[in-house]
Amino acid sequence: MAKKSEAVLVIDMLNDFVTGKLRCERADRIIPNLIKFLAGARKEGVPVIYSGDAHLKEDFELRVWGEHAMKGTGGAEVIPELRPERSDYLFEKRTYSAFFETGLDQLLRSLGVTNLYITGLHTNICDRHTSADAFFRGYNLVILEDGVEAFDEKAHNEGLEYLKTNYGAEITTTEEVIKKWQRQPAEVSSN
Repeated sequence: MAKKSEAVLVIDMLNDFVTGKLRCERADRIIPNLIKFLAGARKEGVPVIYSGDAHLKEDFELRVWGEHAMKGTGGAEVIPELRPERSDYLFEKRTYSAFFETGLDQLLRSLGVTNLYITGLHTNICDRHTSADAFFRGYNLVILEDGVEAFDEKAHNEGLEYLKTNYGAEITTTEEVIKKWQRQPAEVSSN
């Protein structure tokens, strides 16, 4: 039985961000946590949603970061360790926010989601902009401090503080959420 009000969002855990053109060396720290967390979410019936860059050559963001995660290339694919399963959802994005012109909000509302777990890269960029759009739409944010990362410790910590201060995000760990899920009975659908 699913925990109807919750969903997990995995942001930009793509080849180009982990091992490629915009490599974040610190991404390796969160991969084992995310493997365990996503397995726990699926076991508990919590929807897992991936959102990753799939840029077109005309995208304005490329002026800042250069070509990366280009649509249809291996660089825009989710890393093998976190490959989506059949039951998961996948949204391509062309800018920092997973909500911007993607249909993500419509999916979350159709699933009855109110609590959104944010994971992936980068705490201070795509996680932050996605969190802003989620907050503006009324979602409760839970940020997994050991499930998000940035290019350096300062950017990571400042990103966490910004999300907590400005969006009221709960900052927790993958292990704490898994324990919470194990203690809670699944919600029963009224259908």
